[in-house]
Amino acid sequence: MGRGDGTGRIVSADDADDAGTGILHVDMDAFYASVEQLDDPSLGGKPIIIGAPDGRSVVSSASYEARRYGVRSAMPVGQALRLCPTAIVVQPHFDRYLELSGQVMRIFRDVTPLVEPLSIDEAFLDVRGVRRLWGSPGVIARSLRARVLDETGLTCSIGVAATKHVAKMASTISKPDGLLIVPEGETAAFLAPRSVRALWGVGPKAAESLEGRGIHTVADVLDTPRDVLARALGPAMGDRIWNLARGMDARAVDTHRVEKSVGHEETFHDDIADPVILRSELRRLADRVGARLRTGGWEASTIAIKVRFADFSTISRSQTLPEPTAVGQRIGDAAHDLFSSVERPLPVRLIGVRAEKLRPSGSAPLALWDDDAEWRRIEDALDGAAAKFGRGAVTRATLLGKARGGGTLPSSPPPPKLDQG
Repeated sequence: MGRGDGTGRIVSADDADDAGTGILHVDMDAFYASVEQLDDPSLGGKPIIIGAPDGRSVVSSASYEARRYGVRSAMPVGQALRLCPTAIVVQPHFDRYLELSGQVMRIFRDVTPLVEPLSIDEAFLDVRGVRRLWGSPGVIARSLRARVLDETGLTCSIGVAATKHVAKMASTISKPDGLLIVPEGETAAFLAPRSVRALWGVGPKAAESLEGRGIHTVADVLDTPRDVLARALGPAMGDRIWNLARGMDARAVDTHRVEKSVGHEETFHDDIADPVILRSELRRLADRVGARLRTGGWEASTIAIKVRFADFSTISRSQTLPEPTAVGQRIGDAAHDLFSSVERPLPVRLIGVRAEKLRPSGSAPLALWDDDAEWRRIEDALDGAAAKFGRGAVTRATLLGKARGGGTLPSSPPPPKLDQG
């Protein structure tokens, strides 16, 4: 299987069989890093790290040149620079990433209305209904790759298969800048030698549980009784892996996929022990989360915080709200309540706020009165000022002062909204 640094990639020949396929998984290659290299050609071919230039921040993305040194997303920048001392650290430009993501998603929708964005830089496409317009799935995938490159200057990798799961595996194996087609009749042969870690949904803990029982490959899963998988992973997960190993994945491309969460987090230049400062930073993050919810037309039913201490130990806490909200004040209040329940044996290195269990704004039943009405009016005015004068033009007085971190980073930048018209 291809590795995250692009070595070991497998691609299909130009005349590859695509019989029985119809699902494409399109994944932009090292998207953030590629956008920075596109906008600054002097970075082309060089190892670059996307993140704050402070060694205490974390890697948002890295070019393939840096990945070959072992640099990975979510790794502390300081560690990444020790692995790759020649790497160039580049500040992220999320507005630019969203702009190009929107352009890419519009290209996808020009091909088929059945597009399911998974994140800012990847999506599933169901092209079975557009064969008469554009040709077979393999032909569509090749023309799509060429068009994305021609119109954006960026490369993407595409997996073509009969199911979403196999298409996603294929795109990963073909990266970077590749195309891998798995005809329906060859699904079993394609899956058998793959690591269990390549199965969608198998994380490190699940993989360790399987490997501890001698189950290392998909072929091993096929030879394992269903009840053994259930004991290793739990009934639901065991059943899912049993099916995926056999190429069975009934999930359709969902054009109405709901974002699962919206979050922001901050890594500080210096570890902070002062609870007053930490609460102020929580309020800042909560306001950012609320603004993103309102921009996306979402409300959150659950608020969570993340706290990472000086020794890198990390805890999280969550709270379900009485009513869903997109009001930053309410989100911040919940974050403060959660923070009060956290024992803090060490100074804090990173703090984050996340809104979860999202639903469209206004979809909840109306309450008899609106406790947040005044704050809602204030935040609507702040949104208007941000749209007119830029983010940060108006802010809370308590948030004024010198920045303490590398800038709040969205922990899961959402894909742009697709025009359903």
